[in-house]
Amino acid sequence: MQAETFFDTLQQKNEKNIRDYFHIVLKRKAIVLTVMVIIFLSFVLSTFSETPLYTASTRVLIEKNATGAELQAIRLYMMWDPEFMATQFELIRSFNVAHRVVEQLHLDSKYKKYFLKKSKSSYSPISLINQFFSSVTHFLFSPKSPSPPTGDKQYKPEGIATDADRIAVIIQSNIHVQPIEETRIVTLSYNHEDPFIARMVANAIVKAYIDETLDIKTSLTRYTLQWMSTKAEEERNKLEKSEKNLQQYMRDNDIVTLENKLALLPQKLSELNRKLTMAQAKGKEYEAIYQQIEDAGNDYQIIETLPLFADNRVLQNLRNRIYSSEQTLKELSRKYGYKHPLIIQAKAERKLLNKEKQTEIKRIIESTKNAYELAQTQIEDLTELIASSKQKLLDMNERFIQYTIMKRELDMNQSVYDALATSIKKENITEQAQDIKIWVIKKANLPGAPSSPNINKQLSKGLLMGTFVGILLAFLLEYLDNTVTSAQKVEELYGLTVLGSVEDVTEKKHSIKTYILNNPLSPLSESYRMIRSSLLFSTPDHPPKTMLITSMVQQEGKTVTTGNLARILAQNDKKVLIIDCDMRRPNQHSFFGIANTYGLSNQLSGNTDNNQTLIQQTAEEEIYLISAGPIPPNPAELLHSKQMRLLLKKTQQEFDFILLDSPPVQQVTDSLALTQLVDGTIVVIRAGKTTFDILGNGLKKLNDGHAKILGVVLNRLAKSKADKGYYDYYSYYSKKGAYTKQYGN
Repeated sequence: MQAETFFDTLQQKNEKNIRDYFHIVLKRKAIVLTVMVIIFLSFVLSTFSETPLYTASTRVLIEKNATGAELQAIRLYMMWDPEFMATQFELIRSFNVAHRVVEQLHLDSKYKKYFLKKSKSSYSPISLINQFFSSVTHFLFSPKSPSPPTGDKQYKPEGIATDADRIAVIIQSNIHVQPIEETRIVTLSYNHEDPFIARMVANAIVKAYIDETLDIKTSLTRYTLQWMSTKAEEERNKLEKSEKNLQQYMRDNDIVTLENKLALLPQKLSELNRKLTMAQAKGKEYEAIYQQIEDAGNDYQIIETLPLFADNRVLQNLRNRIYSSEQTLKELSRKYGYKHPLIIQAKAERKLLNKEKQTEIKRIIESTKNAYELAQTQIEDLTELIASSKQKLLDMNERFIQYTIMKRELDMNQSVYDALATSIKKENITEQAQDIKIWVIKKANLPGAPSSPNINKQLSKGLLMGTFVGILLAFLLEYLDNTVTSAQKVEELYGLTVLGSVEDVTEKKHSIKTYILNNPLSPLSESYRMIRSSLLFSTPDHPPKTMLITSMVQQEGKTVTTGNLARILAQNDKKVLIIDCDMRRPNQHSFFGIANTYGLSNQLSGNTDNNQTLIQQTAEEEIYLISAGPIPPNPAELLHSKQMRLLLKKTQQEFDFILLDSPPVQQVTDSLALTQLVDGTIVVIRAGKTTFDILGNGLKKLNDGHAKILGVVLNRLAKSKADKGYYDYYSYYSKKGAYTKQYGN
């Protein structure tokens, strides 16, 4: 169910859009019809002013000359090469082929009069118009396929001087090439005023095309062989020279043994780098130990704590023996005196051991120093050896790189020379072979009737083009039109209620000021009744009593709208008061034919006169007017004064409706001051003149002033843009009422 509702809504929306488009065309039907007639007439004049042309056609089969595997592939896959066919089409339409036709048929001597005529028809305005619209039509509606040239400018060679060249250009511009779909058959056509000339030239084009392809093949083969032979000789000389240079370079640089050295040197260099790394590490180790010894100085106790001395087995053995000697000395000291021979011997033995330990320490220190110096020397030697090896390797690489470059050049020269030699042999073998096969399937016959102009086609094209351009222009004007033309757009853009639309009175015999009085049953009167109904039903509980009527700019019809609305409101025995608040350009007194010597400006400024009447009754019953009075210097301050509020409060007790005719919103601020004193504001818009920009800015001012907008009146709407059914109905109703009044039912 929901899906059906969705599709129904979508369908209604699409139908509405189509109706809108149709309405745009109807709204601007005058422009559409005018453009359509102009273009159609131009096509008519162009068609009937053209010279009849006869078309002779011949059919030719064009395909590549393939053998063996290539032929099998063509037959199997039905290969179609668009670039090949397009090239052949251009060759057929080329100047060379056309010139061959002139030479074969002797057109520049025997048939010169059929081609070189003094004619200005091709440059007439009608012809130019036809060419323009034909080009546009072809671009828009014709399929993208190979087409004949539209003129001789694109194909015209430079330096045309002879009659043969001029005739060749004419023939070239009238050659048509049209391929037959899904075949390799091509239709060649030629147009001319004389049917015999058309047939003769059409058949000659095929022969000229075949001769041109053969000439191209022969010339190209001859030039190719000549070029390849010359190029092969140059490449052979270059090859010999590069071989000699390479052999000489190999002898000078001993390239035979160079490759083995290139393989050994990187390995040797890697080994030297490894040894240098080990030597540097060992040198750092000896340097650290030697630095510790230097820091200890002659303090052997500190030196013995160093790892090198602490881990030495000789020193460990001496320390153990010294320790044992001291233990023996302690035992003997408890038994004997210090002069005892055993004690003296033990002391001598301990002294000897300490001396041996010092000697061993000095030896280790000296050995460490020698090892440190030897490591430094080894590092220097390895560094020099590596630098020397690197230089040798660089020298060898440079020589070998140059050898590689020369070898590559030799190989390249050899490849080029071999390719040229092979191509020369192949070209000699295939010199007599033809690349393209051309067969004449059908020769051109004598045309029996003119092929152009096609009157039906041209007139249909003119009608179609005129309709299309007219509709396009209508949509363009509609797009560029920024004025308010329909109530629907106002409601959609601004969310305002459109109280009604008033038709424009264009007849000179009628005046908008008296039209409603003279035609009470007219559609215009019904428009104001519709506005009255919209106002009364806008707030059913309490209809607006005081209403401000304003517009965006001048000449939008607010004064007339105020007067006519007052007449409609007064028809139900209601007392209506009009206050002309437009004290800058007052018009209400002229609308009702009342003097403006005393009015609102006198009352608000305090310049009152008891002998003058402020509220004047018009000639129409139940309609009263307070005219604007003399123009004051400060209208906005007077309208915003306390006296204006008191005047409105006082008159509300006496009248049913009070209408305030105020100045335009966009030009002065008088209306903005009055919006706070009334029940609502009515905005008058002139259809086709008020732009959306002006309307939007004016509505923003009213909204910023917190005005209560009752709705919008679309004034002076053209009858073609109004609701046709609505006005037709009331026009019939108005005529029937007049008939009944005169003759009865």
